[in-house]
Amino acid sequence: MGLGRIFRSSLVLVATMFTQPAAAQLLQTREAALAQDAGEYARLYGVAQDEALRRLRVQHESVAATDAIARRYRDRLAGISVQHRPDYRYIVYLTGDDPVAEMHLRFGDASIPLVFRTGARSSRDRVVWAITYHQAAIRAALPSPPSMGLDPRTGELVVIVGNAIAAADGGAAALDARLEKLTGVPVQVRVLERTDVNLGLHGGGRLDGISPDDGKRYRCTTGFAVTDGARSGITTAAHCLDEMTYYDPQRRPTPLIFVGQWGWGYHDVQIHAGAAPERPLIYSDTARMIERPVELQRARPSTRAGDFVCHRGESSGYSCAEVELLDFAPAGDLCGGACLPTWVTVAGPNCRGGDSGGPVFSGTTAFGVVKGASYRRDGSCAFYFYMSLDYLPAPWSLLLDAAPARAGR
Repeated sequence: MGLGRIFRSSLVLVATMFTQPAAAQLLQTREAALAQDAGEYARLYGVAQDEALRRLRVQHESVAATDAIARRYRDRLAGISVQHRPDYRYIVYLTGDDPVAEMHLRFGDASIPLVFRTGARSSRDRVVWAITYHQAAIRAALPSPPSMGLDPRTGELVVIVGNAIAAADGGAAALDARLEKLTGVPVQVRVLERTDVNLGLHGGGRLDGISPDDGKRYRCTTGFAVTDGARSGITTAAHCLDEMTYYDPQRRPTPLIFVGQWGWGYHDVQIHAGAAPERPLIYSDTARMIERPVELQRARPSTRAGDFVCHRGESSGYSCAEVELLDFAPAGDLCGGACLPTWVTVAGPNCRGGDSGGPVFSGTTAFGVVKGASYRRDGSCAFYFYMSLDYLPAPWSLLLDAAPARAGR
């Protein structure tokens, strides 16, 4: 079976603009983009809008500081996470018992605690190595391949299985012990009746194409504008059709030229070329009436558990939630075989079939493109997972907005 046929079993919808903004649409400033996301933060955590905005500013401005901490303590580092309740702070989890004094990160008038906790049983590097090296053995040891990843809050290898698998192995505790013996790192078995899938077939989107396999019309989601230095392109999921037409909010068509798809192991991205965008913009509201520029890119190693990120898909619209697992490998064979532990998960409940390929962002900073989701038995979204833009295929890179800088991020 060809790569295109493997991935066409699950198609998605448009979330990003590829043409010049229409006059009726609102183009956000950097500050307005962050304020929109802060509104979601305030609603979810029950804080005032100005406090939510302050915390999101700190989230962006603290990356260099936590990157430096990660480098300094790399041999001991189990993970770095963001705590939102009861107060806002950063937690650094280290192996060993040697204590490290609490620090405070200062950004303007904000002083944010950075607390070190010791006693982790394994470093992040060891857990990621264990996932990579033992993935085949873990899959073979269970009736169906589980998903797995690193939880930076605990420094554990998280293995997600269904009730039947846990019960057959004597319960989660017994399975924990067996997998710890196999991998040599601490394991946390999470029992969740779910299915990991590439986000699936759905109508009502803005990228249309006719499948040569069954003659049916399918629709997909775009992610971010990219360039190879000579051409401009737009990303979507690798499991979209090769021949696609983009439709703007006024339903004006723009035929796109298929460039290529990359969908093995750590990739799920496809690039189409077309008329160059006036500016690299993404839609940041459900109705596709608000656009924001893309000004920065967040690297996967700089992403922390608890980072507050947003995504926009045609099915679920605009929503925001916390990053949960890093170095995640989805269950099954969603990557042309087993997936490598390079994906990042974000908490539900807002993901639905039709969102795959859409952009993940915070303010005007781009994080990645949605690949798929894990659904509970009742059909609700447990979490979605995305491909970091670190893995755009060479020579393609993210197009960043070159307009004059605006206040905030």
